[in-house]
Amino acid sequence: MADINSKVTRRKSISRIKVACAIIEIENKTLVVQRSEKMSLPLKWEFPGGKVESNETDEECIKREIKEELNIHILVEKSLRPSNFDYPNISIKLIPFIAKNIDGEIRLKEHQQYVFLAKEELSKLDWAEVDIPILKEYLNQ
Repeated sequence: MADINSKVTRRKSISRIKVACAIIEIENKTLVVQRSEKMSLPLKWEFPGGKVESNETDEECIKREIKEELNIHILVEKSLRPSNFDYPNISIKLIPFIAKNIDGEIRLKEHQQYVFLAKEELSKLDWAEVDIPILKEYLNQ
């Protein structure tokens, strides 16, 4: 007879990644981007950013990703508390930075669109789940 305590529940192995994002403030507005229909989490809004590579710091990553995705250079001013979220197939640790645009004209490479919104307008968007705790902290500053 099998012992019910000997059964082991195996959880499917999921990837864990670290991602940096930028809350870019320009003239009292905040830049946010909408994911394209072809991306995972299609049409969700997020703070722009990307995966931290093994050979770079979180701050180096966000500067590189913003240049690659938006064609602008940023000045990082400070970091906020990271957010962790487990999606069905991936676990993300999101490292947020507050930054200013210092050079360049925005040209989207991956996202569907971008907008500049006042802080009080940000909560009206349909956000990617991992960004929601960061949004709340940012709004409560």
